[in-house]
Amino acid sequence: MKKIKIAGILLIAISLATSCKQKFLEDMKSFDKYDENIFTNATLTGWYIDKMYYDFFSAYKSPILSVTGLYTDTRTKATEEIGGSPTDYTNPQKTLIDATQGDTYFGGQLVVNPANVPYTRIRNANFLLAKIAEKGQSLPADFKNTARGQMFFFRAYQYYDLLRVYGGVPIITTVQNASASDSTIKVPRASVTDVVNQIVSDFDSAAALLPASWAATDYGRFTKGAALAMKSRVLLTYASPLFNTDWDNTGNARWQKALDAGLAAETALTSAGYGLFGTTAKDWAQMWYSPDNAFNKEAIIVRMLSSTVASSGIESNGWEKSIRLTKQTGSGGISVPKEMIDLFPLATGARPTISNGYDSLHFFLNRDPRFYRTFAFSGMRWKNKDSATYPNVVWLYRWKAGSSAYYSDGNSSNSPAVVCKMSNPSASPTTGLAYSGSDLMEYRYAELLLNIAECYAAKGDITNAVNYLVKVRQRVFPSTASANNYGIGTPATKYAAIEACLYERRVELAYEGKRFWDLQRWMLYSDDAAAGNTCTKLGVTPLNGTAHNGRYWQYKTNAAGSTDPLTSARTGIAVDPDATDFAAQLNNLKTFFDNNLVVATTDQAMDNISGTPVLMNFRPNYYLAGLSSTVLSLNPWLLQNTGWNDYNGAAGTFNARQ
Repeated sequence: MKKIKIAGILLIAISLATSCKQKFLEDMKSFDKYDENIFTNATLTGWYIDKMYYDFFSAYKSPILSVTGLYTDTRTKATEEIGGSPTDYTNPQKTLIDATQGDTYFGGQLVVNPANVPYTRIRNANFLLAKIAEKGQSLPADFKNTARGQMFFFRAYQYYDLLRVYGGVPIITTVQNASASDSTIKVPRASVTDVVNQIVSDFDSAAALLPASWAATDYGRFTKGAALAMKSRVLLTYASPLFNTDWDNTGNARWQKALDAGLAAETALTSAGYGLFGTTAKDWAQMWYSPDNAFNKEAIIVRMLSSTVASSGIESNGWEKSIRLTKQTGSGGISVPKEMIDLFPLATGARPTISNGYDSLHFFLNRDPRFYRTFAFSGMRWKNKDSATYPNVVWLYRWKAGSSAYYSDGNSSNSPAVVCKMSNPSASPTTGLAYSGSDLMEYRYAELLLNIAECYAAKGDITNAVNYLVKVRQRVFPSTASANNYGIGTPATKYAAIEACLYERRVELAYEGKRFWDLQRWMLYSDDAAAGNTCTKLGVTPLNGTAHNGRYWQYKTNAAGSTDPLTSARTGIAVDPDATDFAAQLNNLKTFFDNNLVVATTDQAMDNISGTPVLMNFRPNYYLAGLSSTVLSLNPWLLQNTGWNDYNGAAGTFNARQ
């Protein structure tokens, strides 16, 4: 139930209503100007808390971004979801092993004007926790409790991402000052278990201090349910193979603790009015933009955004413009790899296999209802506010005229489908797609249900695992598709049940920045004997050695020139999943395709380096990043991760997975 009240916070942190507030925030930029007496005043303390939200989440403007404070798409691009030039982590032509190639997320030197990096954010949380009890005697008790609760949440949230990036890290719970002589600040890296225990303790403290819900004016702040849900996510990660060599033991205590945490979060959230949003696939699509900046029962963690132009200082959602096509004044969209198109279940819920009747040539027929809300494809209606000027039917085909290629409506996608998930049909190409106000849900109730399902599966309780998967599916599938557990079936083994959970996460949470972390914690880039060869046991194909593949829908014959030869033939084609004759519309599209188009191989591989096709190669030492040479040089007592070289070029000795 944590909702990130950024829309209102940015009015405080950027637009700055008063000069006093502006001076206060300017003073916060420097450690040497902190004045603990601010915690004698509720208004100043409130500004301090608001600035913390801003520092943590201001860069979170797109659902495919991840890592607290940093928010880049690097990790999403290392999954099946987005093709193109490989990231450093999947580039087969690179081998990252030296400290100079380590991840810089950890931060650098603590200076008078510190950067907004993890340990700065942790320090700021520690500062309030240390001083509000001492200086805030006159503050209302409820205010002090919620202030402390939010700081515990901030600290735990930050340590969780440090854990996911590096493994064990130093645990700092007091305010430290930089010193060349103070040996007490030379805190070594803690074990994974110690870091997890600290995170869980902080989330427990947050849950004890935070309310079940806030007043409408404070909607978006952390809550009790959010803290419990994050505890569930943390313990699920801790129980997974990356950190748990005993994961294959159904009696392993970590799975039970993760399950207990998930069930406790479910109970707390449900009692506070949270749950799955809506009862149809249409509701599923609407939940990202309606209601806007108001209570949404699905959203456990939400980044509220505004449709006001950026010059006002209010943050807006960059996703809408990035996914819209050029013809709708967007950036061109995200071409969907064939692997993602072929992933989603059929309308029966069954996997899309030839034996189940799947036809990849006519991929748009008879699919999971979420398919039509996640992807826009040729002939599909993708609504916008100004459709009279900017067409709301997508066309993604090309034709050849001699050696030249031309693209329908100028949309030069190398796929017949693009991502449309989390798009707002009221977005305006005229006033600016860049100023989308659609909120971002960093943690949804559906994810919590999937967390619980996975814990049951790992414990060998297949019945309950399937029951929780069904909860997720029955929201979007019609009751007529309820047979065989909405197509899930009954997995024969716990391994099949775990794989079913991971599969459902790939579909339900697609393009929400979650897939990399699942690949990481289950170590699915390649089999690793030390982790129990999870790919083989779960029956999944390792990602290493695969590539994203694109396809063109191409006009069957050469055309005379740059004039679209199908302008007349496509008239009247408009596939709308909200239409009562949706099935007939899909069949009309099939006829149009069969009469006019073929599938052609892309001129250049979707994954390439300077035109040369490449396959993904994520090396084992990348699961947990190495510390950078900057960090190691400034903190020589810190040990480097195994699999990475330290500052002096010697092999790292710190087992970051234990």
